[in-house]
Amino acid sequence: MRILATPIGIPNEWPVPAPGGFDPALWPALIEGPGQEALRARLAQPNALVVTTGQQPALFTGPLYAIHKALSAAALARVLTDRWKRPVVPLFWVAGDDHDFAEANHAAWLRQDGSLHVETLPDRPTSAALRPMSREPLGAGVETALTALAGDLAALDGRNEVLHWLRAHFRPDASLAAASGAALAELLAPLGVLCLDGSHAALKAQAAPLVRRTLEDAAGLEAALVQRSTALAAAGREPGVSVGDGATLVMLEGPQGRDRLVRDGADFATRHGAERHTLAQLLDLLDREPARFSGNVLLRPVIERFVLPTVAYVAGPGELRYLALAEAAFAHLGVAPQLPVPRWSGLLVEPRVDRILAKFGAPLEELLASGARLEARVAREHLPPQAMAALDSLRSSIDVQYGVLESVAADVDPTLLRPVQGLKGRALEGTERAEKKLIQHLKRRHETEIAQIERARTAVQPGGRPQERVLTVAPFLARYGQGILQALLDAMVAWYTSALEGGASPS
Repeated sequence: MRILATPIGIPNEWPVPAPGGFDPALWPALIEGPGQEALRARLAQPNALVVTTGQQPALFTGPLYAIHKALSAAALARVLTDRWKRPVVPLFWVAGDDHDFAEANHAAWLRQDGSLHVETLPDRPTSAALRPMSREPLGAGVETALTALAGDLAALDGRNEVLHWLRAHFRPDASLAAASGAALAELLAPLGVLCLDGSHAALKAQAAPLVRRTLEDAAGLEAALVQRSTALAAAGREPGVSVGDGATLVMLEGPQGRDRLVRDGADFATRHGAERHTLAQLLDLLDREPARFSGNVLLRPVIERFVLPTVAYVAGPGELRYLALAEAAFAHLGVAPQLPVPRWSGLLVEPRVDRILAKFGAPLEELLASGARLEARVAREHLPPQAMAALDSLRSSIDVQYGVLESVAADVDPTLLRPVQGLKGRALEGTERAEKKLIQHLKRRHETEIAQIERARTAVQPGGRPQERVLTVAPFLARYGQGILQALLDAMVAWYTSALEGGASPS
C-alpha cells in the first residue's frame, strides 16, 4: 500500500496559545467509546488545548476525507504537543445539526470485481421536515446497506470485525448522527482522537450567549460580512458563501425542520416555514430551549472557538474559503479566531493497482490523466509497425506538402491562405480519425487489458472523482486492518512536521 500526499501550504505563524482548559460543562457532549480514558485525562488537564476538525455525519462514517480530517487533527496535535510541551488534544466535531440528508444518506465502496457500488438509504418524502441528522433515524434501509456491504466484503479477512463495528452502531432505531458519531468515536480513540457531539444540549447551552449576540446585532454582522466578502472578491478570492440577503447566521429548528432565520424589518422570519418572531421572542426561546438553535457554516467555527480552547481548525479546501469570510464574524463578535490549517489530502494506492501499473510500465500520473490516455497508449502499442509508419509518414507529408501550398497561396492571393490552412487541418483530422478507429477496434480486441486498466483507475479515481471524496473506509479496514489508519497517521505526522519546520513556536 502506498500513501501519496497532495502538497498543500501550511502557515508557519502561530498565535500564542490560549490559557487552555476544557470546560467541564461540556463533558456530556463528548461521545463515549472504549479506550478513551487516557485521552480524557489529557483533556482534563487545566492547560489543555485542542485541535479541532469536523464533518457532518454520514452512512458508514462517509467518504475517506472524514477520516483524513480526523487523523490530520491527530497528527497536528501530536506535533504541537511536542513543540509546546503541553497537552494538545484532537477533537472531531460531529455536526449533528446538519440537515442535508442527500449528503449523508449514502456510502460507496469497490466490489470484488473492482466496480464502484453506491448504497443509498431511501429518500425522505419531499414534504418531510428538514430534520437535523441528530434526529434523522436510519430506518430499515440501513439493514439493506449492511447486507450489501457484507456481501462485497465476503473474501476479506477482516470482514467480520468490520461488520461487527458497523452493526453495533448503524441500527434502524439510531439516528444518522448518533450512529456515525459513535462509530467514529470507537474507531478513532486508539489513534488519539475524541469525538464531540456538536448538537448536544450541553454544548448548545454554552454557545447560547454567542447566539444571543449574533441575533442582537444581526444587521451589523451582516454589514461586516458583506464588506469582507467584497474585499475577498476584489482580491480574486471566492468567499464560498453568499451574504447580504438579510439571512442571519442562526438556524432555528421548527415545524419545517432546521430553518434559517432571516431579518424582516425589526423582526425575523424562518426562510421556509415563514414563522415570524420578534427579537424578544427569539431571545426568550433561546433562554428556554437553546438546543433548537444552531449556527450556519460561518457561525459554527465561531461557536467552536467560543466554547473550546482551540488553537487550530483542520479544514478542507471549501472550508478554507469560507473561513476567510468568517474572519469578519470572529472580529464583529469579539471572538479570537483559531488558525485554519489545511487537512492532509492524498491517495491510497493498493498493491493491486501497482501491479497493473507495473504490467503496462505506466506511472500513476498516466493512469490519472484525462481522456483514458493509458488505454490509448496500450492499444496503440498493438498497432502493426507498418500502420504506425504509415500514419507518421502521412502526417509528415501533409505538413510538408500543405506547407508548400500555403506558401504559394500567400503569393497568389493572401485571402487563399486561411482556406488552405483549413484544408490542411481537415486532412490531419482525417489521419487522427483513422488512428482512433484502429485504436477503438484494438481496444475491443484487447478488452481484458483495457478492463484491468479501468479497474485500476476506478480504485484511485472512482467515478472520475477524487478517491477520498467517494470511497468509505470499511473495505480498507477489512483488507488491511487498523494498521492502515496508523500508517496514515504516521504519514501525516511526518507531513505536518516537515510543513511546519521553521515555524514560530509560541510560548
